Amino acid sequence: MKIESLSNGRVKEWLKLKNKKVRDEKGLFLIEGEHLIEEAQKQKLIKEIISIDETLEGDFYVTKEIMKKLTSQVSISSRIAVCYKKQELPIQDKILVLDRIQDPGNLGTMIRSALAFGFFDIVISEDTVDLYNEKVVRSSEGMLFNINVIRKDLEIFLKEIKSEYQILATDVKNGENIKQISVSNKVALIIGNEGQGVQEKIKNYSNKFIKIPINKNCESLNAGVAASILMYEIMEKNA
Repeated sequence: MKIESLSNGRVKEWLKLKNKKVRDEKGLFLIEGEHLIEEAQKQKLIKEIISIDETLEGDFYVTKEIMKKLTSQVSISSRIAVCYKKQELPIQDKILVLDRIQDPGNLGTMIRSALAFGFFDIVISEDTVDLYNEKVVRSSEGMLFNINVIRKDLEIFLKEIKSEYQILATDVKNGENIKQISVSNKVALIIGNEGQGVQEKIKNYSNKFIKIPINKNCESLNAGVAASILMYEIMEKNA
């Protein structure tokens, strides 16, 4: 089906998906680019594909003017897709827990690293950046579609798993060197807010505080980098 008017009803509905409230209400979000579309197709999460090129697979073909309105990037994509949000699944043995992460790029990086290092479940606090923010989706490089991400009240969640999981919280001042501790097969790793770290009320649920030893001239690591290193170290300990 070809659409040439910006006032078309479908175009208006697609544009509304740029708003978090609408994404939450509809259970839908937009993705751009061939790689993301390919990853979403593998998981059968695509509702419809919008294209400016009639030689490519698509459900709707639009003008460059319409695509420019839909895209969030400087150069317009050939195709955009409307995707269903993933259904939440039961958690497994390794969990990444994120407390108030605000930077979309950091969240995207953590999603990629979590998948790489065997943390197939991510539990994010209710005040963490929106999982379906366009920058999160893009920086996850499509790995968002291959991992289980759940938004929860962290205090309630940690209370539920405390008796079954070893809970590790990052603390750059009081933590133990990650290389010097033993790690359970069932582990939850808590990473805190970029500027403030893990909240004290969340730390109270942890069994141990951990840190990455770094050069004294560097105060701290980027949250996404720190999470990646810690998940790798935990994976190695459980190998």
